[in-house]
Amino acid sequence: MQQQEKIFADGFSFKRNENAPDFVVGRMSIKVEDAVVWMKSNAKNGWVNLDVKLSKGGKYYCELDTWEATPQNTQAQAPQQEVVQQEAEPDLPF
Repeated sequence: MQQQEKIFADGFSFKRNENAPDFVVGRMSIKVEDAVVWMKSNAKNGWVNLDVKLSKGGKYYCELDTWEATPQNTQAQAPQQEVVQQEAEPDLPF
């Protein structure tokens, strides 16, 4: 599998505060001017998906999530069923 080049999210910064309570994951800062330009150029169907990752140097960063589902054949072949025609039975008295 070929590894794609990382696309870093311009204008986004994530920091973890080790002194924060357990329910606080981190702090996201967004530089609006840079982020808006970057989001408009990377949007797919009106959405931009980001991954928050940890670098080898121990710093967090935001990266564009470029994963796309593999298109599947939406017209799956249904198994053909045999149509069995029943012969008309004579009127039964019961």
